[in-house]
Amino acid sequence: MEKPPHVPELPEVETTRRGIAPWLEGRTPASVVIHNPSLRWPITPELPERLTAGPIGSVERRGKYLLLNNPLGTALVHLGMSGSLRVASPEEPRRKHDHVELGLDGDRVLRFNDPRRFGSWLWTSDWQQHPLLAPLGPEPLEASFTGDRLYEGSRGRRASVKAFIMDAKTVVGVGNIYASEALFRAGIHPGRPAGSVGRQRYRRLAEAIREILGNAIAVGGTTLRDFTDSSGNPGYFRQSLTVYGRAGEPCKVCGTPLRDRVIAQRSTVFCTQCQR
Repeated sequence: MEKPPHVPELPEVETTRRGIAPWLEGRTPASVVIHNPSLRWPITPELPERLTAGPIGSVERRGKYLLLNNPLGTALVHLGMSGSLRVASPEEPRRKHDHVELGLDGDRVLRFNDPRRFGSWLWTSDWQQHPLLAPLGPEPLEASFTGDRLYEGSRGRRASVKAFIMDAKTVVGVGNIYASEALFRAGIHPGRPAGSVGRQRYRRLAEAIREILGNAIAVGGTTLRDFTDSSGNPGYFRQSLTVYGRAGEPCKVCGTPLRDRVIAQRSTVFCTQCQR
């Protein structure tokens, strides 16, 4: 049975950011062509005028949003369920679902492809105050994200620990795949109430999240059916997955068949022996 599509998670977005940044930073797009404005939200009509008004000073990431910053403001780009950005030759035929195209120095274009159209291109003059970004929690790879912070934020929480760490107000960018992997590495059952997990276990979990995401970024993200990086190459982290997608297979640590159940509204694979 074909697996359902997955939203590109933080490592995929960071891989994309690193891939496109050298083509954009310090350059003013020669053109911005919108082939289809009907994405998750309609593309900001002024986007072409504003993105071509000056050089892109930096390409940053906040959670799963890419931020293309120029002197007038910021384009907020989200890959949605299956979106991708790739650098291509202008002579390369446009693909069916290429919705946005930035002209780069005449010999390259940056194309946004999104078959399901759950992605977005929005414009803001102050991204830190934008309602999509302002409520977000800390970045998992930054110093402000700690096990102590997780512990303190979880007190009294009855929701599962998996739902807790997948909440973007708790920490950004920990989606289904990496939540499952980090909980396994930390030895925590994903269905355990968040408020019942102790401080030391949260410290292990925070470290596991940093390690899992860092390793995934280092090898280019997780190979999902739809994800490719900015050059069209798939990520390779799937080779390292210990529980995700392995229901019924033996645990790589103890050999117990891995269980699968719905937790936090997502299919969740875990080991009944290694995770408590």
